[in-house]
Amino acid sequence: MSTAKFLTYCVLLLCIAAAEHSSAELPKRILFGSCSHQDSELAILDAINAEHPDLFIMLGDNIYGDTEDMKELAAKYQKLGAKPRFQTLRQQSQLIAIWDDHDYGENDAGAEYPKKAESKQIMLDFFGEPSNSPRRQRSDGNYTAYFFGEGEQSVHIILPDLRWNRDPLPKVNGLWNWLYRARKDMGPYRPADASASMLGQKQWQWLQQELKKPAKLKIIASSLQLLPEFTGWESWANYPGDRQRLLDFIAEQKIEGVLFISGDTHWGEISRLQHSYPLWEITSSGLSEEWKQISPNKHRQGKAFSKVNYGFIDIDWQGQQLQFGLKSETGQVLARQQYPFSALSVPNNRSPL
Repeated sequence: MSTAKFLTYCVLLLCIAAAEHSSAELPKRILFGSCSHQDSELAILDAINAEHPDLFIMLGDNIYGDTEDMKELAAKYQKLGAKPRFQTLRQQSQLIAIWDDHDYGENDAGAEYPKKAESKQIMLDFFGEPSNSPRRQRSDGNYTAYFFGEGEQSVHIILPDLRWNRDPLPKVNGLWNWLYRARKDMGPYRPADASASMLGQKQWQWLQQELKKPAKLKIIASSLQLLPEFTGWESWANYPGDRQRLLDFIAEQKIEGVLFISGDTHWGEISRLQHSYPLWEITSSGLSEEWKQISPNKHRQGKAFSKVNYGFIDIDWQGQQLQFGLKSETGQVLARQQYPFSALSVPNNRSPL
């Protein structure tokens, strides 16, 4: 083994050792979704369970808590957990999660929500987070990361917390919103100042460190959409400083293998942004919730889907191929993209075919 390869291998081992959650087991089928109301039957889980995913990622609004009463919040988690379909999912697949506003505790809430520390522990209890984990002890949010496999067969899943530290989200003028925007379901919000942030500086430092860790596939699992630029509803675009900082960091550091997944919207779509290489985002929403007034998105590829849906990422590790897209309540493919891993790399860094 050459010195360069040996050093790369050592760095990889250190990254795996430093990961909050790591496993040698390599997922081939990753499914994901968001917006699952605890009062719904969640019939879509039949199709999800039939696929026997190695990993299922819950992208937020995993329940609709919307309360400062922590007994009520915990009871809503237990209502979700009592559903036979959900129990089957937990038994046969690894389940990981991040929150969004409704399971955080309040619609569109940020740093001001007074029960976030209590809400975090209730969520982590429900998803079986170890009592001594760094995620439990972290005082500035609920973010975490998972690492599976090693070397050329590895996937790194990063789940940022877009609630705990989020600065206030400004609204458009009330009269203008009432006269024009509200009638067209265009949302009440406008972009914040470039200095405003959803993440906070400490989480930013953590995120940059995670992004630098080597992995063949790096999935950024965001509760809110990142690539679309519509700002009427919550999204990264409402915090342009955060969005640009992340995109710039990926380009400047030549972070390869990045794939975004997101939830929140109550519709599903695939977005593509030409960057240092093509960046893709699969938005899957919701598992129970629907919204007919789909917002504009100049980065959308094909159609958007206003019925319940779930996302999929199928990985052919031997062939170094990736398929991703959206499926319906019955498991029918609604949208699909297929690319070699090399398509998620900076052109000058690609190995010759």
